[in-house]
Amino acid sequence: MPHLLNRLTLYVRDVEAVAEFYCRYFGYLATPADGGLIELQSPDGGCQLLLHPLAKGRKAGQTLVKLVFQVEDVETERSSFAEKGLEFGPIHQGDGYQFANTKDPAGNAVSISNRVFGGS
Repeated sequence: MPHLLNRLTLYVRDVEAVAEFYCRYFGYLATPADGGLIELQSPDGGCQLLLHPLAKGRKAGQTLVKLVFQVEDVETERSSFAEKGLEFGPIHQGDGYQFANTKDPAGNAVSISNRVFGGS
């Protein structure tokens, strides 16, 4: 039986700023946890995020991770995010799909993509 990936842990310097980013722009719900952690619950049952304070000596954004949020129309969603104050870079054409990239306050790569919907 395959194992379900249901949580990503992000090591960040400012857990509050990163929590606000995912709550504001992606609808996550934040719950404080012991040890300065913040648990973020997806509004649609998707992958949970656990925000963990970055240890001293580690560089922010050092881990190679990209969080991809699936959308049906990249151009429309990119404009919608811009109206809320979140700027994505240019729309890129993949092999039958589109995507655009930005970064969260901790420097983690974030993308919107229509890949699972059959692309452009």
